[in-house]
Amino acid sequence: MIYAVILAGGKGERFWPLSRSRHPKQLLHIASDKTMLQETIDRVVDFIPIERTVVVTGEEIKNRILDHVNYLKEKNLIVEPEGKNTCLAIGLAAVHLIKKDPEATMVVLSSDHFIKPKEKLQKILGVACDVVKKGDFLLTLGIVPTRAETAYGYIEFSELFDTIDDIPIYRISKFREKPDRITAQEYYYDRKHLWNSGMFVWTAKAILNVLSLHMPRVYEALQNYSKHIGKDTQKEAKKKLYSEAESISIDCAVLEKAKNVLTLKADLVWDDIGSWLALERIKEKDRDNNVILGKVSVSNTYETTIVNDSDGIIAILGVSDLVIVKTDDIVFVAHKTKVQDVRELLQKFAKDKELEKYL
Repeated sequence: MIYAVILAGGKGERFWPLSRSRHPKQLLHIASDKTMLQETIDRVVDFIPIERTVVVTGEEIKNRILDHVNYLKEKNLIVEPEGKNTCLAIGLAAVHLIKKDPEATMVVLSSDHFIKPKEKLQKILGVACDVVKKGDFLLTLGIVPTRAETAYGYIEFSELFDTIDDIPIYRISKFREKPDRITAQEYYYDRKHLWNSGMFVWTAKAILNVLSLHMPRVYEALQNYSKHIGKDTQKEAKKKLYSEAESISIDCAVLEKAKNVLTLKADLVWDDIGSWLALERIKEKDRDNNVILGKVSVSNTYETTIVNDSDGIIAILGVSDLVIVKTDDIVFVAHKTKVQDVRELLQKFAKDKELEKYL
């Protein structure tokens, strides 16, 4: 059977101040009137039903997810005691799924992406599932770049592996880290690189097999934990697993090392909604290229993103290239070139007892 595994444990710090520790990005209404988590579920629910949808998230936001997405039940959630990156989150989901379905196929999705059209995504996922069922492959979805982007990792693909329903699947030459501007332009123009979307398809058995080869300690710890699933000892066993495990991404842990990794060239409208700058790409702009959400009045203002998520009004006069966000208790103003550095600001807040309440 095919299962959706939605990773929803991140903090989304670059969407501060709307995204806070108790109300992270995946519960914000950024792309539409639905939360980003709801958008993710709705995107694939016609392909993978709710009863086979698993959301991996943190203990601190579990109840908020259940409140915001009322068709999710506790049985849909796999709760992490603490964040330890994507390798452990995916491994945890794999041992849970394989326990009840040894032939489980995992469609791993992030809870904070913008993807259109959903019908094409479902077709792509269907092809991907067929490929991994026929062979012991790990399949990543690579997005055709539409610009020279420095905020994404890239996949350099090599020879064609297969074409199914006009969708090409390639062998991978190399995973590339986030590039500088000149390198990103080279990747964009050479047409040999795809954006690494962070969406994956594989069987639970296949991902555990490569973990056993490349991350044997994590694999052994997961196997030990799996013996406690469904028992009174499960919660303590999970705490032990997370307290001892390495924090590492699935890309660094296995995908960059494994020999059986393929990439499917996904020609989709896609954005990972990584920061406030993403609103320029998914929202309508006014005639001066401003993105305006909420009660705002602008004059002689250009190329600025303004979000008012509270009562009152934001009045803007004679500025450009800014991001301005107002909540009930915070006003955040940043130049667009510095928006990605908001974590530095939050690190200062974390060290100040007077300010940490705003995290």
